[in-house]
Amino acid sequence: MHGFGTELGEKPAQPALSRGPAAAIGGRVIAFGRMATKSVGAPESELWGPETVKAVENFPVSGERVPVPVVRWLGRIKAAAARVNAELGLLDAELAERIARAGDEVAEGHHDDQFPIDVFQTGSGTSSNMNANEVIATLAGEGVHANDHVNMGQSSNDVFPSAVHLAAVDTVQSDLLPALEQLAGSLRTKADQWADVVKAGRTHMMDAVPVTLGQEFGGYAAQIALGRDRVRDALGRAAQIPLGGTATGTGLNTHPEFAERVRRELGLGEAPLDRFEAQGNRDALVELHGALKVVAVSMTKIANDLVLMGSGPRTGFVELQLPELQKGSSIMPGKVNPVIPEVVLQVAAQVIGNDTAVTVAGTQGSFELNVRVPMIARNLFESIQILGAASRLLAERCVDGLEANEETLRRHAESTPAIATALNPHIGYDRATEIVKEAVASRRTIREVALEKGVDEETLDRALDLRAMARGSKD
Repeated sequence: MHGFGTELGEKPAQPALSRGPAAAIGGRVIAFGRMATKSVGAPESELWGPETVKAVENFPVSGERVPVPVVRWLGRIKAAAARVNAELGLLDAELAERIARAGDEVAEGHHDDQFPIDVFQTGSGTSSNMNANEVIATLAGEGVHANDHVNMGQSSNDVFPSAVHLAAVDTVQSDLLPALEQLAGSLRTKADQWADVVKAGRTHMMDAVPVTLGQEFGGYAAQIALGRDRVRDALGRAAQIPLGGTATGTGLNTHPEFAERVRRELGLGEAPLDRFEAQGNRDALVELHGALKVVAVSMTKIANDLVLMGSGPRTGFVELQLPELQKGSSIMPGKVNPVIPEVVLQVAAQVIGNDTAVTVAGTQGSFELNVRVPMIARNLFESIQILGAASRLLAERCVDGLEANEETLRRHAESTPAIATALNPHIGYDRATEIVKEAVASRRTIREVALEKGVDEETLDRALDLRAMARGSKD
């Protein structure tokens, strides 16, 4: 999609906001509108104005700011809006160009530290929109008014959710989708490498008929690829924005061509199916995060399997050797833990929890406006970020370095009593069951007991071919 894929950079460290009479902003302390102290790394001057100060005072909640990609997309939208308003003859061309240049600077990340408001703020994102208006007006210089000029043809109710939607699509495309493709590729490589390595299958955590290690990893690769596709499929709907609806979706105080022209300026596609739908709910973000949850569920299954197959080194499955990255214990010498799968499992749990909050927030769209947008943004961008990072870690620091303990895998495949399933067509289910029970009770192999029970060697050689069993009905 044209207009997306811009490098957004990393989110800067977030200062803690105190709950007392002062709030720490951008590395310094603001005592409710006045500078109390200034520390190294603080901006030379504040570009924001009184509405930002009020919001800082009102919302010292979490110490987390609005996600940086949202701030930068606010800059992009403001810049595009100024240029369009000039084209429409609504805004002086020279004034518009100064506003647009200032918006471009925000979009390029030059003023990230000028957006100090806590992400837990008014539910429409009005405070952050006003913050952007004030910063851009200051940058644009003399004669520029934050509301009359920078916010011309806009409302927080359409601009802030538009920035969230577009930033989410951008970040997913530039960060998460490549990370998922990398992980799927690593898993596919191992699937090809281990295509003929037979192992015991397991269902209900009990022995089952043999499979190959390559088949298991091929399944993992497909899970991630399908998850990637689900996320990608949600992006088109997430890119439909309410811009131009202003306060309630009617477009009051905006030019009838404004929204279409701004979308074109931003390189976006078609208008939303219905502008009141676009303004009144955040269903597309709920859908997008739901797709992220599916990826988290898939990664949970994969990471758990890796932990189990790598368990040992004496009393576990000992089927895979995971890369040794660090000491596993401060007291037990030589212990190695599956640290990367454990990271992935924690990330997945966090994403699943985030999804619950996003779902609840999505229900809060009373009449013409959803008023839980900043919290949706906070959870959505955290999930995008940590899923992308966890996918790259799992690929680079775990899957790529996995080694198969082929002798153990073969022994487990030969030992599973479930291989008697292949005898069913030859001797029937009941006789095969007798052989399994005897083999388990006597701790002998299926072959040994079957021979004792009168099954001929030719039948056993044909039926108990482990690779043929793993192929199943495939030639």
